Amino acid sequence: MHSVWFGEFIGTLVLILLGNGVNAGVTLRKSYAADAGWMVVTTGWAIAVLCGVLVAQAFGSHGANLNPAITLASAISNDNYSQLLSLWSAQTLGAICGAALMALHYAPHWSITPDPAAKLGVFCTNGAIRHPVSNFAGEVIGTMVLVIVAGAIFSHGVSNDGPAAGMGQWLVGSLVWGIGLSLGGTTGYAINPARDLGPRLAHALLPIPGKGGSNWTYAAIPVFGPLTGGALAGVLLHFAKL
Repeated sequence: MHSVWFGEFIGTLVLILLGNGVNAGVTLRKSYAADAGWMVVTTGWAIAVLCGVLVAQAFGSHGANLNPAITLASAISNDNYSQLLSLWSAQTLGAICGAALMALHYAPHWSITPDPAAKLGVFCTNGAIRHPVSNFAGEVIGTMVLVIVAGAIFSHGVSNDGPAAGMGQWLVGSLVWGIGLSLGGTTGYAINPARDLGPRLAHALLPIPGKGGSNWTYAAIPVFGPLTGGALAGVLLHFAKL
């Protein structure tokens, strides 16, 4: 079962199971974590990234992208596109499966949560203020920060040998926590096309009581915004040669 594809699949599954899971715990009624707030959400997502990265690496994906935007940035930076579509498929399928497992875990809570928009927000993102240009720019900026700082963490400029063994994963998790705290309040910081599209597809397909629509009119922003940010960051890293 060790392969780059399977590592990306299972790592993204864990990322979304835990990330959407903290959304559900804070949002759904009769959860012990109900209304716990933004600090809990951002912390939960940071730990979800850490766990997803560790699992992906254990199962064969040393790079542990878990994110089509990071995969695109890496392809541009290294001028190697051979695995791009394969890894995108693993990440998206993993996100769908992770969201489905989360929905099963919280099964009794959907029917007693009355707000369809809140249920959708467990799965995917939306603009806090619906402003497509600003929302798109926010996803571009957040993803560029993710890719550039992650590149810096593992760069020779920081350390010739990279971070100490086992530290890089914690630093990347901390980076995602910081992005959520500083930049996430405007769009919910998808910064990952699979993180938004996979769970949105799961929401559309699953028989969730009173779920309402899946807000496809917004769905392009958290897909193409991060891809744009990843591409721009990839060009910078290509020429900077960190």
